[in-house]
Amino acid sequence: MISAQLRDAKVVVDLAALKHNFRTQLAQLPAGSQILPVVKANAYGNGLVPVVNALKDEPAVGGFCVALLDEGMALRAAGVNQLTLVLGITPVQYAPVAARAGISLTVGDVAWLKAYLQLAQASQLTTPLKVHLGIDTGMGRIGFTDPAALQEAVALLADPHFEFEGLFTHFATADSADDQYFKAQVAKWQAMLAVVKEKPRYVHAANSATALWHSDQVAVNYVRMGISLYGCNPSGRELTPTWFLQPVTALEARLTFVKQLKKGASVSYGATHTAPTDEWVGTVPVGYADGYPRSLSGGSVLINGQRCPILGRICMDQFMVRLPQALPVGTKVVLIGKSGDAEITATDLADRLGTINYEVLTGLSDRLAREYRE
Repeated sequence: MISAQLRDAKVVVDLAALKHNFRTQLAQLPAGSQILPVVKANAYGNGLVPVVNALKDEPAVGGFCVALLDEGMALRAAGVNQLTLVLGITPVQYAPVAARAGISLTVGDVAWLKAYLQLAQASQLTTPLKVHLGIDTGMGRIGFTDPAALQEAVALLADPHFEFEGLFTHFATADSADDQYFKAQVAKWQAMLAVVKEKPRYVHAANSATALWHSDQVAVNYVRMGISLYGCNPSGRELTPTWFLQPVTALEARLTFVKQLKKGASVSYGATHTAPTDEWVGTVPVGYADGYPRSLSGGSVLINGQRCPILGRICMDQFMVRLPQALPVGTKVVLIGKSGDAEITATDLADRLGTINYEVLTGLSDRLAREYRE
């Protein structure tokens, strides 16, 4: 990984906005609720350890969710000892590492539990593995679908090699205006919960979208807060958030070169832009290797509150923009964020790319430095 400190391009992370989003969501939840911030994928591109450090002392943080055991181990290496749940399935052979580190693992079938039990007994492991049982209510990804299998799993978790810590599901359409599928998932979730007579400490079903639009339909004590924590609408533009989402992530750079392009001269690969008249052009030191995709060619950036069109194709490390006039090298360029009264959001870029704001944020490369502001 490159330190990326000697370059005029960076991701700016607003930790005050992060805390605003956390506290505002908490205020909308029933009294006594706790939040499990989802910090997978480098905290959605914002920096795993700095984001966790900014939130870990919030009284209502119940722990953190990651996608991979490696991410959990990174938190332990950083001295974070709160509950850390791996949301994906971890191969059985790596589970002893999780047990020793006190990292909680998601389990989705009985065969996994039996395989781990054999491994733990053969290895004489004495530290119990913390387990959250995943329930597949319609996401179709991982988890138990059969009540009898769920009951068998709960019985296996009575073995001292395990600690039955949690139960959860994930909703596929909580961010959709059509709530029929969501309601069907809620009904299945309730039916599966009913076969577990003694509930574990952590019962969680609400993701960002559920907490924003359906919190009254899902009675659980913990909320997994993902994209809304970072100030983005999980539905894109389909639903209006029930509280103000404050963007956390900005992408900024500074012009590295300014020139006057003469009429008839062309710009970038393929010579797809030819100047119709003399125009001032600036070079921005960001490209698709930084997570600013080539397909954003033809879009715009913000300079001094004005929209400046991207000229020609975005390159791996640079692209060019039309300037309103000659500007000095070092002038600030905003690719995501605010400049004056103008703003470009991750959702704006997602719309242009035909994708979702999640992909825009998580695609920001480690070549870009992260700067943290309170």
